[in-house]
Amino acid sequence: MNDNNLVEILLVEDNPDDAGLTIRALKKSNLCNHLLHLRDGEEALSFLFSSDPANMHLKLILLDIKMPKVDGIEVLRKLKSDPVRKTIPVVALTSSKEERDIIESYQLGVNAYIVKPVNFDKFSAAVSELGHFWLGLNQPPVKDNP
Repeated sequence: MNDNNLVEILLVEDNPDDAGLTIRALKKSNLCNHLLHLRDGEEALSFLFSSDPANMHLKLILLDIKMPKVDGIEVLRKLKSDPVRKTIPVVALTSSKEERDIIESYQLGVNAYIVKPVNFDKFSAAVSELGHFWLGLNQPPVKDNP
């Protein structure tokens, strides 16, 4: 895999409109170069667990909670229970304001829980701030080289 194809942001979102808005907001902030959009939790788990973790370059997962097939809570549960993958930052970017989703997400290790704003400008600003923080300011742990 060459540097131009490295996935840094994984967007897991089943709603095409929300995915489009998220991608548009990331492009507007020049943060979309290495993004992969997957449409459900099943695709996300397949991608996350079919790759050698040493080859993963993920800096951020933007994860919807309410999705078909496998929901975001289950993706989060499996990801955060894996000793190698659990350090990948996950931000729940979802329309769910349900208290049980928020509590369970944090109990499972989500790094942040953001309820999607309805207004595009607010949504764009929120996504831009997320991207700048996690890709620019956040210091991830150094990966061990086998």
